[in-house]
Amino acid sequence: MADLQKIADSVIGGKAADVKSLVTSAISEGVPVEDILKKGLIAGMDVVGTKFRANEFYVPEVLIAARAMHAGMDILQPLLTKAGIKPLGKVAVGTVKGDLHDIGKNLVVMMLKGGGFEVMDLGIDVPEEKFVAAVKEGAQVIGLSALLTTTMTGMKSIIEALKVAGVRNNVKVMIGGAPITQAYADEIGADAYGEDAATATIKAKELIGVA
Repeated sequence: MADLQKIADSVIGGKAADVKSLVTSAISEGVPVEDILKKGLIAGMDVVGTKFRANEFYVPEVLIAARAMHAGMDILQPLLTKAGIKPLGKVAVGTVKGDLHDIGKNLVVMMLKGGGFEVMDLGIDVPEEKFVAAVKEGAQVIGLSALLTTTMTGMKSIIEALKVAGVRNNVKVMIGGAPITQAYADEIGADAYGEDAATATIKAKELIGVA
């Protein structure tokens, strides 16, 4: 257990090389891969998320911690697949059409991966049909990001497109970004509003009932 705590601490500290060697050691010692994932890597990213929400960590620290977590995930992934350990759920995330900002979206992607989700990163300037396609490919949650007031109206268009395609009831819609509010989420019929990347992960878990 001490080694798993060391893995978590190394993720929090953004020490990618340490995470790599600790994960490798834990595997060779026969520690179950699911424990390494949940009690090591995810536990570390949970703390990062908590610190981020409390303004104790900022974007650079989150990015460095996420890089450290990915160093461990690269080693674990084949073993998780082999062991049949499934992610918590599937989330598709993208910045809406006309919006080219990706820092917030990238943070959300990293935090979701750190929380144990499989993430489809749809990129920036994403048209409605691409979100519809993601739902048809099994996304249980879609995350819509916008940084501009001029593009946030695209979120409503995406929800309408999901209805037209007959898949709105198959997916939960979460929105976020600088100009977005809970009131706007309510107005357009979104299922949740994530005020920051760490909150988005918590909301995604709640939306699919794994909180």
